[in-house]
Amino acid sequence: MKRCILCLSALLLSPFAQAASVEQVREKFIGDYELVSYYTFPAAGGERNMEFIGRLSYDPFGNMAGLGMPKDLPERAAANTGERTIGGFAYWGSVSWDVEEGTVTHHVAGSPMVPQWVGGDNVRYYEFDGDDILKLSLKDAQGRITATLTWRRLK
Repeated sequence: MKRCILCLSALLLSPFAQAASVEQVREKFIGDYELVSYYTFPAAGGERNMEFIGRLSYDPFGNMAGLGMPKDLPERAAANTGERTIGGFAYWGSVSWDVEEGTVTHHVAGSPMVPQWVGGDNVRYYEFDGDDILKLSLKDAQGRITATLTWRRLK
């Protein structure tokens, strides 16, 4: 009996078990989402509702694409005479996961709104609420959550 427990423990701690966990997480991410809320948390305290709309997609091939903009951007653009009005985020790239850390990393291949992101990594701390809600949070160097984007899976 002890030998079976030791074998089972070795299997669960093996790289194969870790790979299976990453595969399960990857499968859970696959799909299209709409942005439900986007809050930032300033260092001084409180929270700020960014009032964004957006879409997020993860495909079965390890790629992602995310788009978001302020809800009032069309009104701001209409009020702005002559100047091009932009705002929000738009980027895509490949994806990797660190199950132990609870992070998904977006390896940015393209980003027309924030070109300095290209070639970099956007690390997000993930949390699922059931099968339909995905929360992605950003943290600063001290580990404080600075923003959370909540996404609902489209059906």
